[in-house]
Amino acid sequence: MSRDGRDIPFSGAIRPVLIDTTQLALEQAMAGASQRQTALANNLANAETPGYQRVDVDFHGALQAALGSGDAKQRLQGLSFSPQADGSVGAVRADGSTVDVDAESAKLAANGLEYQAAVQVAHSRIDILRTALGVK
Repeated sequence: MSRDGRDIPFSGAIRPVLIDTTQLALEQAMAGASQRQTALANNLANAETPGYQRVDVDFHGALQAALGSGDAKQRLQGLSFSPQADGSVGAVRADGSTVDVDAESAKLAANGLEYQAAVQVAHSRIDILRTALGVK
């Protein structure tokens, strides 16, 4: 209803103001980083397993493609990530394992920092909204 008591006709779906493209990208970045952290931890756990092939989650490329598309919001909503075998690495151990423990540990640490950065940005955005709404 309007201020003068008249009904306002509904003209379609209400677009959520708080869920914009940036928020969706942050959520997907956190989801991708979380899945990548699991994949990297599994690689480390299986480094001594003969013939184990390392896996990785390329969420950066998927996010970049979604954000560069004409309908980024819809593409972001439909994103999903899954571990894929990394064929770019050859065997680093005599038993055929492709996991380099030092490199994997560095990737694990860097990915954790990326996740923390995305969380901090999301918290900052929420704090800005809370301040704008006058909520403490």
